[in-house]
Amino acid sequence: MLKKLTAILMACLLLLSAPAALADGLMDTVMQRGSLIIATEGAWAPWTYHDETSDELIGFDVEVARAIAAQLGVQAEFVECPWESIFMGIDSKMYDITANGVEITEERAEKYDFSVPYAYLRTALIVRADNEDIHSFEDLNGRKTANSAGSTYALTAESYGAETVVVSTLAQTLDLVLSGTADATLNAELSFYDYMAEHPDAPLKIVVLSEEASQVAIPVRKGEENASFLAALDGAIQQLRADGTLKAISEKYFSTDITAAE
Repeated sequence: MLKKLTAILMACLLLLSAPAALADGLMDTVMQRGSLIIATEGAWAPWTYHDETSDELIGFDVEVARAIAAQLGVQAEFVECPWESIFMGIDSKMYDITANGVEITEERAEKYDFSVPYAYLRTALIVRADNEDIHSFEDLNGRKTANSAGSTYALTAESYGAETVVVSTLAQTLDLVLSGTADATLNAELSFYDYMAEHPDAPLKIVVLSEEASQVAIPVRKGEENASFLAALDGAIQQLRADGTLKAISEKYFSTDITAAE
């Protein structure tokens, strides 16, 4: 009892000594609400999708986000929305965070602070099995690629001179490649393997993989008022990595550990 009272007293002293901006920041908002509002697509297996039988929202990102919320001592509250509106919702404070395979990029880092990474991905260049014209990222110049608008993959393809055909789901993406509406897509290597496990006869192939793995993390609105929340977020992810939770969730959905830096 004495230890508990001491901990409460220390927490109160820290709150009183903190700048007003910090006291009114995201951490304070989340704790007072008792829930963490998490934006996610709900249509990108195995990251965030619905169980075919129960229609329950499941996936790697969903379970990671739930585990983070539990570490913070609050409930996970998911809001499903298209990729294109996720960051607008974070900017307007409709959502606290997103768990949707968001990769750290220089452009995003100018606007958001990122948590420590919780996953690492290589990008795959995917084409139809009979495509003999695209062998490298440079071959995308003047071609059409299927991707979500503003995604890391779309931006990367456009940097090589490709035109993006906008889609909402991985299934739509690969359907456009199969139909020839798009010449290729850039996507997560593991998402492709997951798709092929369910569609083993799909005439698709990976022609090249990125040399370096990208870092998947959680973006937080920039500002000193959110510094305490970001620190708590980092602590939660580090704890989940240390106790094996991240590894177990990854192996459940990917049959391999994508949470450890190579």
